[in-house]
Amino acid sequence: MLVDSHVHLDDPRYHSDLPAVLARAQEAGVHTCITIGCDLATSRAAVELANRYSCIYATVGVHPHEASRIESSWYEELTQLARHPKVVAYGEIGLDYHYDHSPRDVQRQCFREQIRLARRLRLPLVVHTREAQNDTVAILREENAHEIGGVFHCFSGDQHLAEQALDLGFDLSFSGIVTFPNATALRDIVRMVPDDRLLVETDAPYLTPVPHRGKRNEPAYVRYVAEKIAELRHGDDPGALARIAHITTENCRRLFKIS
Repeated sequence: MLVDSHVHLDDPRYHSDLPAVLARAQEAGVHTCITIGCDLATSRAAVELANRYSCIYATVGVHPHEASRIESSWYEELTQLARHPKVVAYGEIGLDYHYDHSPRDVQRQCFREQIRLARRLRLPLVVHTREAQNDTVAILREENAHEIGGVFHCFSGDQHLAEQALDLGFDLSFSGIVTFPNATALRDIVRMVPDDRLLVETDAPYLTPVPHRGKRNEPAYVRYVAEKIAELRHGDDPGALARIAHITTENCRRLFKIS
């Protein structure tokens, strides 16, 4: 039994066949999906999907790409959405200095504002960081994010960032990137993360793992991520996948307070 801890099921690429996507996930042993809000519209959509399907939970928040679009009225509605019983975290929020779709000062301010809101709501954070590791960690520390914790999603940073995130009390979630042939450094990090701080995700429809590169990603494929992590951490132990499935599911239940 697995949890896909980060997926974008509101994406238009699922509009025609979402029930079939969820059925394939169940067949692959993926019993729960957490669908992610990235702005006001996708946060609404995430909550609506969680309302419709028992296997789906939701997050709400504004991605750094969308930081320049945020309006003060968004926070009021995000607060109301966050009070839905199936909203389990606040995010995806953070900093992205790779694309710079929003000015960096705006990203930083938006990040701070949303950490403060999440602390008031007592929700863990789903953190996105890309080429912004120092500012991300500094802001999390300055805003006392350790009080609510959370997860660095789709972790692809270096060992120093992994250690800083763990020191802050955050979990690390790994995606299909760990299956890519050139992800040598990331696989070394996978081996060192404590059992109780490890999550798996697809980030679907993006980052499709080997052996399905080039196709649309979907929650069923989180099994390939878990299999690769099991191999990296336990070699050819026949019980390795079951162990990884168990610990990552329990970690999701703990972090997101899912029964």
